[in-house]
Amino acid sequence: MDNSEGRPQIRDVAAAAGVSYQTVSRVLNNSPRVRPETRQQVLDAMRELRYRPNRAAQTLGSGRANAVTVVTANTTLYGYAGVLQGVEEAGRQLGLAVGVRVVESEAAADVRQAVDHLSDPSAGSVVVVAFDPAGAAVLRALPPEVPVVAATEAGGLPGSDRSMLFLDEREAAAEATRHLLGLGHRTVHHVAIPSEARSSARQTGWREALTDAGREVPPMVTAGWDVRDAYQEGAKLAKDPQVTAILCGNDDTALAVRRALYEAGRDVPGEVSIVGFDDVPAAAFWTPALTTVRMDFLGLGRACVASLAGVPVTSPQAPHLVVRESTAGPAT
Repeated sequence: MDNSEGRPQIRDVAAAAGVSYQTVSRVLNNSPRVRPETRQQVLDAMRELRYRPNRAAQTLGSGRANAVTVVTANTTLYGYAGVLQGVEEAGRQLGLAVGVRVVESEAAADVRQAVDHLSDPSAGSVVVVAFDPAGAAVLRALPPEVPVVAATEAGGLPGSDRSMLFLDEREAAAEATRHLLGLGHRTVHHVAIPSEARSSARQTGWREALTDAGREVPPMVTAGWDVRDAYQEGAKLAKDPQVTAILCGNDDTALAVRRALYEAGRDVPGEVSIVGFDDVPAAAFWTPALTTVRMDFLGLGRACVASLAGVPVTSPQAPHLVVRESTAGPAT
């Protein structure tokens, strides 16, 4: 809910000054990338409209550095890297410096070290990628005076009242499960990735879709971030002829499970259908091309920066299923 309704907004200032809202944000952030005459136009419009920046925009403009620092436990996994890229692009557009702080683990010493760094005004405002215990621990430990927005799993992070943005993975996982059931599969197995929550949104969506359809809910298989774990779990599933459909926690997991099925002589999608999650760029070029859930991590990162900067937030694209070649009806 926007409690600033009725007051002039940044788009009102932009319209009055005849500039983009990004330019108004640069003026608020004292960016050198604004010509003096344009800066004066914006300041005049603010004065005429009696515009007052919100707390987040004020924080970015004064008191702390004109910067955004991303804290994350990983910079290479697709979801983490996508959020990081979105933050960098949005920050650059608004004239903000963007930094990265890697938190090594959820151990108290590592969390404290990250929090000490982020508490320094030179870190600017903060985006926490809280997809895992380490990121979640940093978010919970940040002092209230540090402006922060977190990218989290669907539903947010229990135990924190900080601002959080997320994608609806639960409904997307349910959609993927319904797709497989609609093809005629008796049930759907799930190879899950690690989660901060006891039951992640992806796991919940899978389970709810099976329950709503009155189908058996098989034991969930948990793999680590290492794709070798997923490969080993896939090899176990490949031995069971009753397994005909598998929803994987991400596309890397799907690739590893696909390899295990291939080595066991089980055809995809002739004998087993596979659905991934994330839609990494290479997923469309696998053989067979992977059916997967597209996740707009880039948009999520951009939205985090917009929320901090007090500029209009464009909602990320909702997660949705992209049907390709790795799913089909069960063999008869």
